[in-house]
Amino acid sequence: MPHRLNLSRNLFGPLCALGFLTSLAQPALSADRIEARYAIRLLGLPLGSASVSGAFDPTGYRIEASARLTGLAAVVSKARGVATASGDLSHDKVLPISYATTSANAQMTRTVRIGMAAGNVKGVDISPPFDDLPGRIPLTDEHKKSVLDPVSALLMPIRNGTGTVGPATCDRTIPVYDGWTRFNITLSYVGTREVVAKGFTGPVAVCAARYIPIAGHRPERESTKFMANNKNIEVWLAPVSNGVTIPYRISVATMVGTTVIEAVEFETSRDTRSVRADR
Repeated sequence: MPHRLNLSRNLFGPLCALGFLTSLAQPALSADRIEARYAIRLLGLPLGSASVSGAFDPTGYRIEASARLTGLAAVVSKARGVATASGDLSHDKVLPISYATTSANAQMTRTVRIGMAAGNVKGVDISPPFDDLPGRIPLTDEHKKSVLDPVSALLMPIRNGTGTVGPATCDRTIPVYDGWTRFNITLSYVGTREVVAKGFTGPVAVCAARYIPIAGHRPERESTKFMANNKNIEVWLAPVSNGVTIPYRISVATMVGTTVIEAVEFETSRDTRSVRADR
């Protein structure tokens, strides 16, 4: 996987990391809200922390995610990032509208903004731009259709509508576009597990995941080859409400060891305000 400053994507692995739409006249809908905190470990050692907060109802969503290095890792690198995303939910489909992320280290701060309509990219702004290195597979307009940004990709409706975790929770292909690269994440059902965290106790779906580069990457890069052949990626999906799940745990084998991002707090609540009313 290309080494880039976009910390939100790197820390959340192949799924990763979260813009607001102007209000539209809609019937009043209450929103489900999620507040989750995650510990990030590399080879079992503390590396950093992450959080996901947001709201969604049967018609729309908005999410914010952040990540930063802590402890000794923060001494070596001041890397941190925050991302936001919003969009519509329609017939169990996630349709992004806006995405923005800002990531930084000691040398640089970079911002990426993507505007979409029904999941099709309408505009991209990256400041400062990435260097267009030789050997990169070109992105075309076709690569920017029917895609999810890295944060919207965290939101996974259960297609059978039962809200019960099982094979339908996992079995899917997630088309991701982050402004620079286009890749798929395929999930397949492994089983279920019982987990306990502050605010959540219950079953989660365990999914095996694979990273499939499509465009924007450099195929000869060792990290790209490693991730494309990586069979040691796993995602645990926890049901939130309205038949929607988000990651509870992500485990990714990397070239320097296994990174695990796991929830230590996972709380949901109900609010009388709709998602659209908050935008």
